[in-house]
Amino acid sequence: MPDTSARLDAIDQFRGFAILLMTLADYLADVNRVPAWLKHAPDVGYTVIDLIAPLFVFAIGLTYGPSFRRRLARDGARKAYEHVVVRNLALIGLGFLMTLGGNLLGVYPSTVNWGLLQALGAAGLLTLPVIRLPAGWRIGIGLGLLTAYQALLACCWLDAVRSAPHNGPWGSLSWASLLILATVLADGYHDLALRWRKAPRAGLVLLVGLSVSLFVGWLVSLAIPVSKTRASASYILISLGLSALIFLGFHALSVSGRGLRLPFLSAWGRNPLLLYVLHGVLLGFFALPPIPGWYVDAPPWLIPLQAAAIVLILTWVARWLDARRWYISL
Repeated sequence: MPDTSARLDAIDQFRGFAILLMTLADYLADVNRVPAWLKHAPDVGYTVIDLIAPLFVFAIGLTYGPSFRRRLARDGARKAYEHVVVRNLALIGLGFLMTLGGNLLGVYPSTVNWGLLQALGAAGLLTLPVIRLPAGWRIGIGLGLLTAYQALLACCWLDAVRSAPHNGPWGSLSWASLLILATVLADGYHDLALRWRKAPRAGLVLLVGLSVSLFVGWLVSLAIPVSKTRASASYILISLGLSALIFLGFHALSVSGRGLRLPFLSAWGRNPLLLYVLHGVLLGFFALPPIPGWYVDAPPWLIPLQAAAIVLILTWVARWLDARRWYISL
């Protein structure tokens, strides 16, 4: 039988890893003594932090298709589509509330009420009409959507996209293309594991997909700059490949004969939405008090202590909820 539990645990750990990186990145974003390579590239360029949002999108792609098909078989088409629409609208609404609060408190200085949750919700809505199409059609639509976005970016949207957090509503087309392409890799990953009844071999789909994505992304980067700030086509393709590469690592760990696991990441990955909201609340305790040397100008010795405190609190919450099998989702 296929090692379903190992594959699902790999997804939980990957999702938890994405949340953990997001937590650390958001804390480090406004600390002056943090080096530039631990912050988003200001425009053209690629830092380790620029990979975090694509990891979130890829994590959604890993379960989007299987989850939709299970609900479709159980509840019928109307309820399945309604569930996905309501879930993604709720993500957008929750994101609006969080960024509105951040704008009012001065944590998010942008006047555009847009953030990660809005981008994820919009991408989820745009992916829904094509999720039942064959893989070939989805690849064509995903690449076509990315091409259309890049053309609009070049002619009309560049200034708006660069000035808005998470590329604003305009960037949703680019993030949706990433999600659509991620569902293709994910469906191949799940299907191959079931067909061959060997979960380790499912990693071949990821290996082929990441190789193609990185190669094509490199070719595109020769003409189009790699930029998270622009959500450029080269950035999306390279990020797809890197996300698949990282997930391949978690897959390999989970299905290895040693059964190597990272339980705290699994716990984080089973309550991603709650931890994402809580990390914003915890960040406020550091970002809001107007105490010199407390956050923005924190000394080198204080930065790791504050970051560790946030991670330890969230890990305790995640493990406590996981022990009781309490999972909060939309």
